[in-house]
Amino acid sequence: MRRTGLRVAAVAALLFAFPMAISAGNPHEVHDTTIAIAGGTLTASGKEAGLGDETQVHIVLTATAACVNPGNNKPQAANKQTLTAEGDFPVQNGKAEFTLSVTATFQPSCVPPMSVEWSAITAVDETNLIQLYP
Repeated sequence: MRRTGLRVAAVAALLFAFPMAISAGNPHEVHDTTIAIAGGTLTASGKEAGLGDETQVHIVLTATAACVNPGNNKPQAANKQTLTAEGDFPVQNGKAEFTLSVTATFQPSCVPPMSVEWSAITAVDETNLIQLYP
């Protein structure tokens, strides 16, 4: 009986000594992050869960936009740009939803028959170091 009491006391001491490890979540993407493209604008939306008692997450979206001609020729340096959007999103009940957009602008404009081609798209939760897209 005395040993049981000592074991309970030892477990209780560990719980109080390491509260962060026990209350920590298991951050993960809930559904695949979706990418929507409308002309020169790219939007990434997603949901992350298992965030424990965090108050917010910092998400960064990065993408490369290129103005491509109908022959699919690769652009010159002036017709290519890397864009970044970032934001802090609140965590509620261990979950966070995010939406970020980037818009490419070219000089001269990328107008038909030219089109904007997107590549190197990434979305990262920098708070938990989790890649959400691709």
